Amino acid sequence: MNTRKLAVLVAAALLTIPWLGSWLGGAAHGFSPGLTVVVAGVGILGASFLLTWGAETAEKDVPRAFAIAVLAVLAVAPEYAVDALYAWQAGVQAGTPAGAEAGNLAVANMTGANRILIGIGWAGVALFTVFRSGASEDPAVKDRAGYLKDAVSLDRDISLEVAFLLAATAWAFLVPLGGGIDIFDMLFLVGLYVLYIGVVLRGEPEEEVEHVGVPAMLGEIPNPYRALTVIALFAFSGVIIFTAVEPFAHSLELMGEAVGVPSFFMIQWIAPLASESPELIVVVVLVRKARSTAGFNALVSSKLNQWTLLIGTLVIVHSIALGQYGALEFDAKQAAEIWITAAQSLFAIALIINFEIDVREAVGLLLLFLSQVIVEFLALREIIHIPISEIDLLHLFTLAYVLLALFLFVSRRGALIRLVGDTRRIVGRAIRGEGDS
Repeated sequence: MNTRKLAVLVAAALLTIPWLGSWLGGAAHGFSPGLTVVVAGVGILGASFLLTWGAETAEKDVPRAFAIAVLAVLAVAPEYAVDALYAWQAGVQAGTPAGAEAGNLAVANMTGANRILIGIGWAGVALFTVFRSGASEDPAVKDRAGYLKDAVSLDRDISLEVAFLLAATAWAFLVPLGGGIDIFDMLFLVGLYVLYIGVVLRGEPEEEVEHVGVPAMLGEIPNPYRALTVIALFAFSGVIIFTAVEPFAHSLELMGEAVGVPSFFMIQWIAPLASESPELIVVVVLVRKARSTAGFNALVSSKLNQWTLLIGTLVIVHSIALGQYGALEFDAKQAAEIWITAAQSLFAIALIINFEIDVREAVGLLLLFLSQVIVEFLALREIIHIPISEIDLLHLFTLAYVLLALFLFVSRRGALIRLVGDTRRIVGRAIRGEGDS
């Protein structure tokens, strides 16, 4: 067994020990909000690594259909835990100000996680891929003449994911028009993902998944011990996430209130960092091993998971807590947050519609994301004064994203037409059961 990989696995497990020990011993109840955020956040971080590695290792032993469906849920489990917590509270406390606030926090966390994944994940990984040591030997990195024109090429095999992500993004613009996430959103978004899974299963041949790092080491364990190891990782990380997410989220709210920052801002931007970071670190590891294409494929697939499963199933959690069907309602501010998140997604898709992203595009994507968050934070802290409302600021950035996306789609209409054609062929072959040869 590789000593270095084993050390990484042990290090991730050790991150969870402070929270587990304090929770079992009851000491966690006496922690200050700041200490709770640190201890619980680090525990969630470690558990997210363990969950990710367990999910990747499980691909060796479960049927492909089961693997794709279940692992997709596991991929968004850390983010979903926070969202589900607030969706549940919104149902339990329906009709009260606390219930309305919980519904808004569920949307805030969901939009924050999605925007971080693209604004930092897609853009940051693209820049890291181009500028890291050894990038010249990476076949995915294209050396182009001109200022900041070096690019990362993407695998055209993810055209199906890009097309379905585009469909989910188009639907997301309609979500605020209903005043809440309702059964129609659930039926479309979850149905879209089920359709995607069906096309993948019928349209692609079985393929051997090549793992790196900890999953590769765990994959060498003979059965039944490998299966038991995976189950143990799932159970252990699940306990950590389940017990830590509520104190973590609540303490973030208290910290925000203490320093004059609204809880929405803390839940939207700070909470997702703990759950998104393991996935981004795993992608960075893939890039460092010259597997840039696989890394970016993982980011696109993760965005599709979040933009369909995570959003679409919140109404189910809310309705169970409510005791009857009910849409997860939110206010005008969160409606604006959904629109800007959908607009950012549209712009990001337009950037990769030709299956590459260059340095200038990645920098633009990153700066647009950071500028909105920084301006909003400075305005909240009254460090700067902006002559428009916070909602109008979000609408302004939404308009900028949409206009840039439309410009790119028009200028790259050939690539868009090709994407539509490729998707139609893949879906058609899946329906006919011909496979993707």
